[in-house]
Amino acid sequence: MKNVLFRGLTTLTLGTALASLSASCTKDLDQNPKYELTPDRQYTSQAGYYQVMAKLYAGFAVSGQGDPDSGSSSDISGIDAGTGNYLRQYWSAQELSTDEAVVAWNDPGIQDWHNMNWNASNLLINGLYNRLYYEISICNEFLRESTDEKLSARGITGDAAAAVRAYRADARFLRAVTYYHVIDLFGNGPKATETTVVNTGDTPPYATRKDLFNFVEAELLDCGNTLPKPKANQYGRVDQAAAWGFLARLYINAEVYTGDLPTANTTHGNGVARWADAAKYAKQAIDAGYNLANTPNATASAYGRLFLADNNTGPATQEIIWPIIYDVNTTRSYGGTTFLINGSTSPTTAPWQKLVGQSTGWGGLRGTSALVDQFAKAGGDTTRDSRGRFWITPPRRPYQPKLTDTAKVRQYLRITNLSDFTRGPGVLKFRNVNSAGAAQGGAQNFSSVDYPMLRAADLMLIYAEAVVRGGGDQTTAMTYVNNIRRRAYGDNSADVSWATISQLTGGQPEFLLDERSRELFWEGVRRTDLIRFRRFVENTYVWPWKGGVANGTGVPGFRELYPLPTSDLTVNPNLKQNAGY
Repeated sequence: MKNVLFRGLTTLTLGTALASLSASCTKDLDQNPKYELTPDRQYTSQAGYYQVMAKLYAGFAVSGQGDPDSGSSSDISGIDAGTGNYLRQYWSAQELSTDEAVVAWNDPGIQDWHNMNWNASNLLINGLYNRLYYEISICNEFLRESTDEKLSARGITGDAAAAVRAYRADARFLRAVTYYHVIDLFGNGPKATETTVVNTGDTPPYATRKDLFNFVEAELLDCGNTLPKPKANQYGRVDQAAAWGFLARLYINAEVYTGDLPTANTTHGNGVARWADAAKYAKQAIDAGYNLANTPNATASAYGRLFLADNNTGPATQEIIWPIIYDVNTTRSYGGTTFLINGSTSPTTAPWQKLVGQSTGWGGLRGTSALVDQFAKAGGDTTRDSRGRFWITPPRRPYQPKLTDTAKVRQYLRITNLSDFTRGPGVLKFRNVNSAGAAQGGAQNFSSVDYPMLRAADLMLIYAEAVVRGGGDQTTAMTYVNNIRRRAYGDNSADVSWATISQLTGGQPEFLLDERSRELFWEGVRRTDLIRFRRFVENTYVWPWKGGVANGTGVPGFRELYPLPTSDLTVNPNLKQNAGY
C-alpha cells in the first residue's frame, strides 16, 4: 500500500461540505463548510490538521470519502459521484474538446465536449465548476482554522504548531492551482479567500481574469519560498519545484490570461507576454533535481514507465514533480487513472485488457486520427516513436503509426460515428501493471497508476517554447528538446535531434505544439496549448468531428472559454457571463 498520505482519511467526514447547495456551489463559497465533526472537535491536534490537509489533496483524486461503489460518496451534489471527480472532469474539458480524444458514451452533455456545442446548462461543465469551487472552499476553511490565533486558542504549540503552519503552504498551493484552472477554463468568476468576511446570505465577489491571474501569481511566488525544498516533502505532497513549475505554466500562457476575453466573433486579445519568466521558472524547477526518466525495461519503454502502477518508485520519481496518487486498496475512484484505463479499454478484447492490467473495460475513450498523425509525420517510415502506441480494432493489436500505413489500416483510424467505440485508435498510455508486468494487486477494476499533474518534460518543452518566442537560452532549449526526442526514439540519430533552434522550428514555435502533443497527449494540457497557439477554435486547424462536423470545422471564438453555470448566475448577481453564452 503506497499512498500513506491518505491513510486514516475515512475517519473524517468532510464530504457534506457544500453538498446541500444543489442550486449553486459558490453561493456560500466564503462560508464555513458544514461538518459532521465540528472544527473545534476536528482541529484539536497536529494529527487532526493533517487529516484535513490530506483531504485537500484527496479532493483532486476522489469524489468523496465513501466507497465509490456506494453511489453516495460525492462531496458535491447534482452529478454522479464517479463522473464528478475533479481529475475526470478536468481531463474531459482539456482533452475531449480537442484533437486528442473522443468518447463513445451518450450520457447527458458528454458529446458536447468534442462537438464544441456546450451551453451554460451543461451538466458536466456545471459539475466541473462546482468541483473547482468546492476545492477552493475547503482550502479556505483550512487556512481560516489554522491561523496562529486558532492554534494558540486550541493549545497547539511548539513543533506541532510549526507543522500545521507548514501545512498552510500546501493548502495555498492547492488553492492557487484550482484558481489557475478557473482562469484557464472559465476566465473570470467568483473569488474568496480565508479572509473574506463571512455573513449569512452573502455571495462572493466577482473577479476578472486579470485579477485572478495576479492572485495566483502572488500565491505561487510565495509558495516557492514557503513550501519544503525540492524533493524534501512526503510523496504525493508538493514542494517548491511544483510552485515554480506552475508559475512556468502560468507565464507561458500569460499573453492569453491577461488579454481581452474572447467574444462571439473574436478570440482572446493580446495580453502581456511573460516568455522570459516562463523560461526562468521552468528551468528553476528542472534544476532543482528533476530530469527525464531514461531507464526502459522488458515491460515498458523509459517513457512508458512513467505511466505504470509503480510510478511512485524507481526512475519515474526523477521526472514526476507532482503526482495525484491512486491505490487499488486505499485511494479508489471512478475518475482519475481508473477512468483513463477502463474508459479506454475494450470490454471484449482480452489481450488489450491484459496489456493494461485491468479486468474490466468500459468501452468509451479513444484517440483520433489527428493524434496518430502527430507520430506518423514525425517518425516517418523507419523510426518508431515509443510514445505513440495505440490499439486498432481490428486487427486488435498494439500499433505504432507510420506514413506507409495501408488504406485498410487507415480506415480503422477514421471515426465515422462518435458513438462507435471500435472506430479510432485506442490509447495504450496508462497501464495498471508494475515494472515487472504484473497487475498491481487489489480489485483490478480500479487503478494504482499515479497521474502526473506536473513533470519535467512538460517544463523542458515550456522552456523551449519560451526561447523560440523570445526568452531563455537557445543551447539549453535544444538540449531539452533533443533529450526528449532521443528518449522517445531510443537512439541519437540525426533524424530525431537538431543542432540549432532555428533548424528545429524555422524560427516558429509550431513544431513544439506538435512535440507537446506527442510527449504530453492525454495529460490534460492540449486545450490550453491549442488556445495559446491559436489552433483551438480557428478553422485553420481542424480535426475529426471538431464543431460536430465529420471532417471538422472552426467554431466561434467565445468557445475558448466555458460558460459560468446558469445556476450560479441566478444566485450570485455579482457574476458576469462570458460572451456568447
